[in-house]
Amino acid sequence: MNNGVEPWRRVRFGLGLLSVVVALATLSYMALGMSALDALYQAVSVVFAVGLGLPISLTPRFQAVTIVVVLVGTGTVLFTLTMVIDALVEGRLSEKIGRRRMQQRLDRLEGHVVVCGLGQVGCALVHELRRQGQTVVAVDRASDALPLVGEQTVLGDATHDAVLIAAGIERASTLAVAMNSDADNLYVTLSARALNPRLFIVARANEANAEPKLRQAGADRVVNPHRMSGNRMAALVTQPHVSDFLDVVMHDRELEVRLVEVPVRVGSPFAGLTLQACRVQDRSGATVVAIRHVGGAFDTNPAPATVLEPGDVIIALGTAEQVQVLRSLGLR
Repeated sequence: MNNGVEPWRRVRFGLGLLSVVVALATLSYMALGMSALDALYQAVSVVFAVGLGLPISLTPRFQAVTIVVVLVGTGTVLFTLTMVIDALVEGRLSEKIGRRRMQQRLDRLEGHVVVCGLGQVGCALVHELRRQGQTVVAVDRASDALPLVGEQTVLGDATHDAVLIAAGIERASTLAVAMNSDADNLYVTLSARALNPRLFIVARANEANAEPKLRQAGADRVVNPHRMSGNRMAALVTQPHVSDFLDVVMHDRELEVRLVEVPVRVGSPFAGLTLQACRVQDRSGATVVAIRHVGGAFDTNPAPATVLEPGDVIIALGTAEQVQVLRSLGLR
C-alpha cells in the first residue's frame, strides 16, 4: 500500500459516493413531480443541510424521500469530510516522519558530497555523481525540484547555515554550489568554508566577473558552464574523435580503460620515492600520464626519476583491475 496515495483514494471514493447520493436524490424528487432544476436544488439543499429546499406541500411521499435523503446524505457528507481531514493530517504526518527519518540518515553520513541548487546543472551533477558511486545530499529551496534527484535531499535555502548543517556540511568532503545566482553561490561558499575549513568546494560562476570573487570566498575550483560549453563545442569542431574518446574514458563505466586520479597520502610508503623506485607501472599495469604536484603544476608524461611527494596526485590510465591494484600499492 502506498501511504501517500491511499488517503486521497478514499477521498475520491467519498466524493464519488456523494455525487451518487445527490443524483439519486434528484431523481427521487423528479419522480415526485419536480422539474430537473428544482429537484437538483432540493437535493443539494437537503444533503448539505442548508435548508428544506423549495416551499412545497409536505406530502407523505415527499416527507419519506426527504428523511431518506437526510440520513444517507448527512452520513455521506460526514464520511467525505472525515476522509479529507484524514488525508490532510496523514499526509502531513507522513511527510514529517519521512523528513525526520531522512534527517537521521543524513546525520550519520560522513565524507559525502553536498550539492546546492537543483537546476539543470545541479540535477545532472547529482545523477552523474551517484552513477559514479558517490554519496550525495542535494539541497534546494523548491520542493518540486527534490523528487528529480531521489533520496537524501534537504528542503531549504542553502544560504542559511542551518540548512547546510542539516545537509551535514561539517562532515562532508566536498561541496558543489550550482545555484542560478552568483550572489547565492558566493554566500554559500563563504558560509560553507566557515563551517568546514577542510571542505573541497566547486562553485558555479554564471558571469566571468564572479570567478575571482568565488575563489576569494574559498572555492577551490570555479566552473563557468557557458565557457565550458563553448570550449567543448570548439573541441568537437576541431578534434571530435579526441573529445569523444575523453568523454568515454571519463564517463563510460562499461569501457575497459579508465582515466583516474590517485592522491599520494601523507605516510604513504611511496612518498619521497621516484616513479622508477615505486615501479608503479610495472606492478599495476596502469600508465601514469601525469602528476599534479602540491603547488598545482602538472608534470605530463613524467620521467622515471620524478619524485612522489605527499599531496601529489597521480593521473593514470588503466583498466578497473589495474586501477584497483594501483590504489592498493599504498598510494592511497
